[in-house]
Amino acid sequence: MSHDADDVGNGRTRHRATAGLPMGNAPSGPLPTEQSAPTVPGRPRRTIHMIGNSHVDPVWLWPWQEGYAEARATFWSVIHRMAEYPDFVFSCDQVVLLAWVREQDPVLFERIKERVAEGRWINTGGWWVEPDCNMPLGESFARQGLYGQRFLIEHFGTPATVGMNVDPFGHNAMIPAILQGQGMHTYTFLRPGPHEASDVPDTPFWWVAPDGSRVLTSRIPFEYCSSDGDLAYQIDKGLAQLERTFDPLMIFYGVGNHGGGPTRANLDSIGRYQRMGTYGDLVLSSPADFFAAVTARVEADDLELPEWHGDLQHHAAGCYSAHSGIKSWQQRAQQAVLTAERWAIIADVLGRDGNPALADPREDLTQAWHQVLFNQFHDVLPGSAIETAYEDARDQLGEAVSIAKRITTRAHNAIARQVDIPFQEGTQAVMVFNPHPWPIRTVVDMNYGMSAPVHAGVVDADGTPVDSQPTRSVASMEHPGRGAVAFAADLPATGYALYRLVATRTEPTTSLVATDTTLENDRLRVELDPVTGWLRSLVDKATGTDLVAGSAGGHLTVCGDGSDTWGHHVVTYAWPGEELPVERIEPGECGPLRASIKVFRRWRSSTVIEEFMLHADSSELEVRVEIDWREPLTVLKLRVPVALTDPTATYEIPYATMVRPVDAAEEPAQSWVDLSGSAGDQNAGLTVITTAKHGYDVSPAGHPTPDSTPSIGITAVRSPAYAWNDPQRLDADSGIGFQDQGRQAFRYLLVPHDGDWRNADPTRRAAELRQPVRAMLEAFHHGTLPGRASFAAGRDAGVMITAIKGSEDPADGATDGEPDVIVRAVETHGTSTSTTLDLDFVGRSLQADFGPYQVRTFKIPRSSRRRVTEVDLVERPLPGGSRSVRSRRIDASPPLVPEDLVISPDPREVGQHGAPRGMPGDTDPAHQGRFRQA
Repeated sequence: MSHDADDVGNGRTRHRATAGLPMGNAPSGPLPTEQSAPTVPGRPRRTIHMIGNSHVDPVWLWPWQEGYAEARATFWSVIHRMAEYPDFVFSCDQVVLLAWVREQDPVLFERIKERVAEGRWINTGGWWVEPDCNMPLGESFARQGLYGQRFLIEHFGTPATVGMNVDPFGHNAMIPAILQGQGMHTYTFLRPGPHEASDVPDTPFWWVAPDGSRVLTSRIPFEYCSSDGDLAYQIDKGLAQLERTFDPLMIFYGVGNHGGGPTRANLDSIGRYQRMGTYGDLVLSSPADFFAAVTARVEADDLELPEWHGDLQHHAAGCYSAHSGIKSWQQRAQQAVLTAERWAIIADVLGRDGNPALADPREDLTQAWHQVLFNQFHDVLPGSAIETAYEDARDQLGEAVSIAKRITTRAHNAIARQVDIPFQEGTQAVMVFNPHPWPIRTVVDMNYGMSAPVHAGVVDADGTPVDSQPTRSVASMEHPGRGAVAFAADLPATGYALYRLVATRTEPTTSLVATDTTLENDRLRVELDPVTGWLRSLVDKATGTDLVAGSAGGHLTVCGDGSDTWGHHVVTYAWPGEELPVERIEPGECGPLRASIKVFRRWRSSTVIEEFMLHADSSELEVRVEIDWREPLTVLKLRVPVALTDPTATYEIPYATMVRPVDAAEEPAQSWVDLSGSAGDQNAGLTVITTAKHGYDVSPAGHPTPDSTPSIGITAVRSPAYAWNDPQRLDADSGIGFQDQGRQAFRYLLVPHDGDWRNADPTRRAAELRQPVRAMLEAFHHGTLPGRASFAAGRDAGVMITAIKGSEDPADGATDGEPDVIVRAVETHGTSTSTTLDLDFVGRSLQADFGPYQVRTFKIPRSSRRRVTEVDLVERPLPGGSRSVRSRRIDASPPLVPEDLVISPDPREVGQHGAPRGMPGDTDPAHQGRFRQA
């Protein structure tokens, strides 16, 4: 058989007999050019938007350095395909990839800019990376868009309008609110798939957040990436998952994960099937064009799209507990950078004294945030990358923490130098800084050095003794004058207080009582069972309720875990297990401020130490956990059984809370889970707050064992193999590493309450647990600031200030280029409220309304002659103008002059991201000075 040598394509040839004939069906090969393709009358009546993309995992089964190179290679491939296929449209998300290309290949970056201007390269997503969408703080999601969208605006002139997270394993319910605040009104995702969440609509739908914000959303069918060849399989599989009576449809294609992008074979096959009419009308498109077509169809036909309320789960339940290290490093870095930017702008506003180093360090903070955001990537933070990737993650997050600590230390020293600290013989000044925008009473641990051997006591700025107790120094070597003390500190909101170490200590009066198995103060009574090492009693004295008496079920149990690194196909880790036996119980600290009992357990080669600690005036029991784990392929569950009936489970999610079923399912949470119900004839509840754990279950009575009462479970340890994906079988001789081997430490709080979790204030308690106050020794000197001051405070317990920072637009500030101040707050209790935010350091007091779980961001000028405005999460003016907020100027000299600034030009202009209409006047009494003193 002979062939035309010149007519070869994709490995197929045309028979000589067809030469010169008009071409009909073209199952393979390049598109025929000898005739135009008429519309096929019998083709399906539907339009499929074919979305060319290349999902690049910057880290996964390879290190970030390989992803760095792959981003450049993939984008060059895309540029070349665009030269060959004039209709080809490419969609790119993950702004970090563009930043990498700009850094390493300016020529390529300019070519990309040209294609963006043509409308053929579409930047989507608007976030720095595709992060895990459950574990990061709400503020981190805000920063993903802040840095991502601003990069796109700066370098391409336009932001993304479509949110896109094709690969993360679940999506928290507040994402629509966050997207709306970043100028994105549509969203596309892949997981969970139809087999994992069958009730998620197969057509586009409205996804509604707890605050009422909504975005038009569509799930990607089958896969976001494809093979490098013919796309029939990709389209067939995609259509099988879609509601095919809805038009238009959307299918993604292009080689992905390790990059690559759409290939010639991909594009040729789209052209062939378009000509043949096989699937309907195939359009080379983008997500933005698809959603525009959906909107047009909805408006033209007056369609009612379904609504979805809540989060989008579940795909990989084990990723919320895999690799405890990355969870801990990430939490530490987030808190450190948020704290640093807070103190940096306060120090800047207070005055630089001619020192340019005290200017708001925007560049350093940006670098720190980039490292934090990058390591929220959905194969890093979930623990699903290769082992060596976590060495890089540790170093990068360490860089972020190091930058943050340097900024915080510099700012604290600058503020401390302005405080008046008169010389007093035989004392050592200590400044304690509270980063939280509410006053707190806490115990400060202080290692000190004084000129002579002392057993230090502590007094406040007025010389009044404060409760203290000696503690063990961090230094093993004894040294004259070196020691350690714990003392009770009352600290103003986002402020500081001056204390002094003195040579003698006054023994305080305390209600704290400790025995071998009991801890008690005026608020709680705790009793441990000497056999099980767990609570026999936890009495909330305010209500008289014992939250655990009569409860049953194991506390620390271990079972084998055959699930892969992600925990694919896992519904729960709440399985019956073997209880870790108690080795011994012994007293820990015993003083007037705090006392503790230590429980030691051993199981095979592993040990667990729990130190149950009660503070003198605390309404919570703190438990400090140290684990040395040496067991592969196991799960250690830390379970808190309670004596409650008809319980309801509430989980903290980014910027909000969510009620979920009491069904033992493994669920993600930010930092706390609450279980509330009835204890006898009283309403009662218990909140469990942790430092760096995200995998929880709330199990009903009878689970995981028949005699179990309802319980909250924390997945404390999972030890799968690194980057192991079932159904691949593990080779015992491969030398592969297992996660969570070795030492780790975390803390958790048990907070009894009267049945309404809001009264326990868990979100604020969690912030205090995760970000402690900072104490520093200070010299004597004159200054203009008092011995204690508050710089910023929120008056409503339900409204939390989550960010205080310098504006990303210094040019919008005063004439010398100083940045304005950005303040963001969120309502955390799920109720509407009107509240006041006192921002003493900029001389303003804001009064604003908040709807349930509403996030609002304010730009406060340093000049009192300029108005406070509300901005979005990218720090741009709100569309249609600012909503109602009142500002009152606070100034000690001249005396307070009211400056009510009603910002909303039209109170009816309230969008999905907006506040309730109407705003009462500011009736707060005038402040007597710029900084309030407690």
